[in-house]
Amino acid sequence: MPLHISSCFRPLLLLAFLFFSITLHAQLPASDSIIRLEEVTVRAFEQTRKLKETPAAINYINRQALERFSPTAVVAAVNTMPGVRMEERSPGSYRINIRGSSLRSPFGVRNVKVYYNDLPFTDPGGVTYLNSLGYYNFNSVSIIKGPGSSLYGAGTGGVMQIESISANETPGIAAAYTTGSYNLHNAYASFATVSDKGISKGSFQHQQNSGYRDQSALRRDVLSWNGQFTLGESKRLKTSFLYSDLEYETPGALTEAEAKNNPKASRPAGGGFPSAIYAKAAIYQKTFMAGASYSQPLIKNLLSKTALYGAYTQLLNPAIRNYGRNSEPHVGGRTVVQWKPSRFSIDAGAEWQQGFANYSIHKNVGGVADSLQSYDEVTNRQSLAFAQATLDLDSWTFTAGMSLNNIKSSFRGFIPTTKPQINYRVRNEFTPRFAIMKKFKTVNIYSSVSKGFSPPTSAELLPTGGVLNLNLNPESGTNYDIGLKGTLVPGLYLDVNAFYFSLQNTIVRRVDAGGGDFYVNAGNTGQYGVETHLEYSLSKPASWQKSSIWLSHTLHQFRYKQFKQGNTDFSGNRLPGTTPHTVATGMDWMIRSNVQVSISYFFSDKLPLNDANTAYADAYHLLGAKLGYSVNFARLFTSRFAVGADNLLNQRYTLGADVNGFGGRYYNPAPGRNFYVSASFQLAKKKELQN
Repeated sequence: MPLHISSCFRPLLLLAFLFFSITLHAQLPASDSIIRLEEVTVRAFEQTRKLKETPAAINYINRQALERFSPTAVVAAVNTMPGVRMEERSPGSYRINIRGSSLRSPFGVRNVKVYYNDLPFTDPGGVTYLNSLGYYNFNSVSIIKGPGSSLYGAGTGGVMQIESISANETPGIAAAYTTGSYNLHNAYASFATVSDKGISKGSFQHQQNSGYRDQSALRRDVLSWNGQFTLGESKRLKTSFLYSDLEYETPGALTEAEAKNNPKASRPAGGGFPSAIYAKAAIYQKTFMAGASYSQPLIKNLLSKTALYGAYTQLLNPAIRNYGRNSEPHVGGRTVVQWKPSRFSIDAGAEWQQGFANYSIHKNVGGVADSLQSYDEVTNRQSLAFAQATLDLDSWTFTAGMSLNNIKSSFRGFIPTTKPQINYRVRNEFTPRFAIMKKFKTVNIYSSVSKGFSPPTSAELLPTGGVLNLNLNPESGTNYDIGLKGTLVPGLYLDVNAFYFSLQNTIVRRVDAGGGDFYVNAGNTGQYGVETHLEYSLSKPASWQKSSIWLSHTLHQFRYKQFKQGNTDFSGNRLPGTTPHTVATGMDWMIRSNVQVSISYFFSDKLPLNDANTAYADAYHLLGAKLGYSVNFARLFTSRFAVGADNLLNQRYTLGADVNGFGGRYYNPAPGRNFYVSASFQLAKKKELQN
């Protein structure tokens, strides 16, 4: 189908093209102070390799990319990457869309497996409360796009691996404060010790704002401690502690007419349901997590790594239809043994998670839980055993991996009537993956074939808008990738990936009149696309210590191959919530080592909002800028100041639509033009005293 580019978008594309052309022809040497992607080391599919030598479609987001934007959320930084879309329906309500994976997510993250400091962060019910993490819990993020089931279990969207601290942490005390539009207040304090035996870092974050829309205020407090320790020769211990207390109001989706009339409004009363304001619709979420991973050599060429954790989430959700109260404790672990005698290596291991949840639904009387309407107990167990073999020759890498998965969810209802236990099982799901990479002098070419599967989560089997639905089938599909990574000319890193993903039994979300969720299998989908990312770093005269430009483009063509609902045939329609084109580009400058300028631009094409493709969200353009200044005093004290702005074009847009919303309630308007000011201070030891 033809590509239509609006008149205001063409000049920006031309500008980006001309800028790249000029810098390519200049062929200037890259600055040593730039963190070049071809030198970045990532851990994916249990292999630690340079990014360009990893035969998989991977996005890597480092601290440099995060610092281009406001220190309040990682949404903008994630959206600089191709093939990934992070959504925020209202402050604190996050979704991750990796190649269309968010079709099933009303809030939170589903169909994507998330790890935090080696620990499984996705619960055994298949839900990830990513909003439990604050901005400062992210030091780097690696995102594997496409099925990672061969080593990571359930999930057809991909895998997200989050690291909270760096191996190059600076010892000392740090503090930061940001204020801005919509009564934004964001405070952070940390204390770190560094020695030859390890790193220990504790921090506290507080964030609050009143929100752009009515009934959209946010408050989040996060207390965390992380450590990386050397206990002996080749013995490593990584520890994590996290406590998050989150409250955010949920304004609800609007119709197109309501959004155009007043984008700041929350959902009004109607259809026998109260307004979001009267219901005091909100999320109150407390999360605790503690765990550790330990690696050690067993014998020569044999290394083991084991991670264990425990977590608990309490979720209170006053909504316009009812008041939900959830208690969700879970435990788990993962162990891997790697045998690597020379160029050949074998990784084998297992992962296990067990959850015990209580779900109670009450009548909502003005935001207060009233009479009990239903009470259910749910247990979830996920387990997988996996193995992978890798062969490295002079210019070739061959990888073959597989996992065997078992999942069991048990439901026991007590109110309004006592019911016997009902089980939902997925047994012996086999998910293989094969990959090959050919290495050339400056670029590498790879290809892979992988199978993925994703069972319905416990929240989909027992949704807010309906009764227990055990007729949902797991999604399953096969993904084919081919890609190129490397340095075409000095300073220019290129990563291009083309893929085709055929998905069966696609799970699609529906929303009833009261805003409740229910889910159906939507037949088969065909999803193909091309994802491109470029970064170019260059040197200038002495006053320009480092500068770089970057550009990402996503081309996605996702359609239902076969999907009928009653007498309605949606076959051939585009998948709702997915856009055919996005572009992200920007420039970074560091002037005289203490002045930093970042400019960013993001374009999203229009996207369908329902299966019938009769309603669309408009295309939009986001322009942002940030100016920072730093001062150092005797290598002991560093202060940094920054001012920034988002959505400088004051675009009206929706970042996170309610797809298939009842009565055309699809729209969650995002903030208009907004500003922020931040200051940070760090008191650190002199470099020569760190040892």
